[in-house]
Amino acid sequence: MSLDAHPDLMVRGAKGAHERSEFLLVRVVTSDGVEGYGEVSATPLWSGEDGASADHFIRAVLAPALIGTALTPVGAADELMDKVLHGNPFTKAGLSIALWDAYARTLDVPLAVALGGPYRNEIPIKLSLSGDGPDLERAYHAARAAGFGAFKVKVGLGVPADVARFDQARALVGEGVFLGSDANGGWSRAEAVRAIRALDRLGVAFVEQPLQRDDLAGLAELRRLGPPIVADESVFGTADLVRVIEAGAADVISLYVGKSAGPGRAVGMAALAASFGLAVVIGSNGELGIGAAAQLHVAAAIPRLAAIPSDIIGAHYYAEDILTKPLDSDGRRVRLSSEPGLGVTVRDDLLREFR
Repeated sequence: MSLDAHPDLMVRGAKGAHERSEFLLVRVVTSDGVEGYGEVSATPLWSGEDGASADHFIRAVLAPALIGTALTPVGAADELMDKVLHGNPFTKAGLSIALWDAYARTLDVPLAVALGGPYRNEIPIKLSLSGDGPDLERAYHAARAAGFGAFKVKVGLGVPADVARFDQARALVGEGVFLGSDANGGWSRAEAVRAIRALDRLGVAFVEQPLQRDDLAGLAELRRLGPPIVADESVFGTADLVRVIEAGAADVISLYVGKSAGPGRAVGMAALAASFGLAVVIGSNGELGIGAAAQLHVAAAIPRLAAIPSDIIGAHYYAEDILTKPLDSDGRRVRLSSEPGLGVTVRDDLLREFR
C-alpha cells in the first residue's frame, strides 16, 4: 500500500523530501493457527528496497525457506533469512516482526516480554521539523497540535541556511525546549565544524549523522565540539555498530527495527552498545502502525535507552493508519499495551486482502 505523508509534517532533509511511503504488510500463520503481522517500511534511498522488491523476495526466496521450519527460536529464522538472501534488512525486518508477533502471541505475552523486557512501559518521543520560513512554521504548529513537545530539525542543506532554520525553530519552540538536529550525512568535515559550533550556541540537544556514513574518523573528531553525536546512517547491522564503537565515532546510536533486520537483532545491538557505555535512541523510517508498535516494544525491551526522545511517530505522520486503534500516544510519550504480541489489530478491510 502507498500513503502520502501529512503535508505539513513532510520531512525535507539532505536526502530529499519524504513525500510518500510504500508499505508491504506481512502475515505469518503457525501450524497452531496463530497469526503474526509485520510491516516492511522500506525506501530505496535508504537500503535499496521498496514494497515491490520486498514482495518479490518474501514470496520467491524467504517464504519458501521458512515454511515448514520451527517458529522457535525466532533468532534461527533471522539467521536462515541471511543465508538465503543478502542484504535487504528492511524486507527481513518485516517478516521478522511477524514471526516475533506470532511467537509472543503463542506465549500470550507482549512482544516486549518475549524480547526480554520490559525495562519501561512508556517511551518519550519527538518529531522532525523541516522546511524553511512558512513551511517550518506550519510544521511546528501541526506538531504542537498533535501534542509534540520535543523536536529535531532537518539540516545538512548548507550551513548558513541550516543555522537560520535552526534559529527559526528555536524561536518557535522557545528556550529550554528539547531541540536536536539531523544532517543525514549532508555536511563536509569543515561544514560540520562551523555548523555544530553555531548550533551549540543556539542550544542544540544533539547532532545526528553530521557526516557521511563511512567517515567514522571524522565523526570521532566532531565529538570533541561538545554536543552529543548520534550515529544513524553509520549503523545498520552489528558489524557497523562494532566499527562505530571501535572508532569512538558516536555518543548515541540510532537503531531502527528495519536497519537491524528485525526486533530481536535490534535488542541485541542495543545490548552490545550498552556494554560499551552507549545508549540508543529508536529512529524512524516513517513506519505505520505495525512498524511503530515494533519500535515501541523494542524500545521497552532494551536495557539502556538514551535521554534523547525516540522517533516512534506512527500514524502521526500520515493521513490514515492501518490499525483499528492507534498506539496509546499523546505526542509526548507512547505507552506499552498489555495485550499479547504487538498488541495491535489490523483493520478488517486490510485483513480481508490477506484472505
